[in-house]
Amino acid sequence: MFLTQTVPRQREIIEVVLRNGWDYMRRLLTGGNADEPQLPPPAVLKNILVNLGPVYVKLGQLLSTRPDLLSAAYIEELSTLQDEVPPVPWTDIEILIRQQLKRPLEETFITINPVPVAAGSIAQTHRATLADGREVALKVQRPGIDATITQDIALIQGIADLVARTEFGQTYDIKAIAEEFTKALEAELDFTREAGYTDQLRRNLAQGRWYDPQEIVVAEIYWNLTTQKLLVMQWLDGVPILSADLNSDNGKDPIAKRQAMTSLLFRIFFQQLYIDGFFHADPHPGNLFYLRDGRIALLDCGMVGRLDPRTQQILTEMLLAIVDLDGGRCAQLTLQLADSRQPVSLSRLENDYDRMLRKYYNVSLTDINFSQIIYEILQIARNNKIRLPSNMGLYAKTLANLEGVARTFNPEVNLFEEIKPLITDLFRRQLLGDNPVRSLLRTALDIKSLSLQSPRQIELLLDRVTSETLQWNLSLRGLDSFRLTMENAANRLSFSILVGSLIMGAAIISTKATTTQLSLVSNILFAAASLLGLWLIISILRSGRLR
Repeated sequence: MFLTQTVPRQREIIEVVLRNGWDYMRRLLTGGNADEPQLPPPAVLKNILVNLGPVYVKLGQLLSTRPDLLSAAYIEELSTLQDEVPPVPWTDIEILIRQQLKRPLEETFITINPVPVAAGSIAQTHRATLADGREVALKVQRPGIDATITQDIALIQGIADLVARTEFGQTYDIKAIAEEFTKALEAELDFTREAGYTDQLRRNLAQGRWYDPQEIVVAEIYWNLTTQKLLVMQWLDGVPILSADLNSDNGKDPIAKRQAMTSLLFRIFFQQLYIDGFFHADPHPGNLFYLRDGRIALLDCGMVGRLDPRTQQILTEMLLAIVDLDGGRCAQLTLQLADSRQPVSLSRLENDYDRMLRKYYNVSLTDINFSQIIYEILQIARNNKIRLPSNMGLYAKTLANLEGVARTFNPEVNLFEEIKPLITDLFRRQLLGDNPVRSLLRTALDIKSLSLQSPRQIELLLDRVTSETLQWNLSLRGLDSFRLTMENAANRLSFSILVGSLIMGAAIISTKATTTQLSLVSNILFAAASLLGLWLIISILRSGRLR
């Protein structure tokens, strides 16, 4: 279907692929043997996505969140993709804004800066002032981008259909991955989703377990003005965190301030990951702002991840296993995370993890790159054909971005010292819950209930044993072949006894045969025994089990 349609966009994609020298796709598009897919080198893949346009740049950014699918080299290269594109003329943007507003533009805003502060492949952002004087940011969808994305989504699915015919495509379920990416692209077109994510994140961070909630800011959403194509939110005045000038911060010690901000970043993201289960999945430096009043703001909440309580507990244990350099435990936890039941060699997986972790045996915990180890864990899982949930990619990418920002912002950061008290508290929370007294009382009630019920249960068990009413229902697997073998052996033994009995009966009758009738009976028995014996010998020989 993909090759039979000759729309200009498809020809353009083929030309870009062939021009950049992707040999595998060249064979696939020309009908050659392409059973073993090979990705182009990371730099070539990045060039292909850039040449294909803004939508594919966005696809590359989504791919950069999947270290469970791609190696670290690809993740690093795709993470540098920027979707900065020329802005749409203000006249076109103004028309779209007027279409989205319920009231006239002049009655809603006092001023709107026609020059965007940022322009991306999906939207561009303008600064404006509401009629009541509040400063807001207008995120406006690029006119016509929905039609472009719909067209490109169809092409992505067509390519996935081609790759799905190969062993590689079936192993990694390429069609499901393509469907996941297309849904993510479609979600980018609905700004009400991003608004909802922003509100939920702000509510979650308003309850700080390890930090002061007053130190973190998430923009307020103006729902009365927000639509699917227009997002209106609070304007936050600041600069990217790596550009912050802490030397002029009211005479505060810049080193202490930098350390405090680094700790705050770790604490707010650890709460999102391991307590809330709902996290900002794109904490790159441009989305972490240092405000003029000294607070930190999280921007662009369109990409989020979710972790259920069971996954949170497994990942917490995984951090401890990494600290202990315990390859066996890493292997067990990886299998618990896996979303498929395909057979996996546990011993091979443990050996792979032990070999990987052995590199860190003589490395100080303060020098260990935790995100790099998590990437390597995902790589080993991929090599062992273990399919992990897609949220593991977002989780690993979030930790990698967070660690990268922290080390760049504060090179003196001691990562282990930052996370050690948080991990300790997480384990205490898993053991005792948020309310230790309540957990203790619940445990005491369970013990009391067990102590009251146990004597009665033991009494019932003894009664059933003594009255011979106790039945055991056992189900043993793998005994079907053994049962068939025993049945065949028993049948042959019975058959042999029958043949022997016929022969003995015929012999007895023949020795005492005084009439012609008895002689005939004896001969019939001998003949029947001979035929049955011959058939038994032939069946044994044909079964190949004479010895």
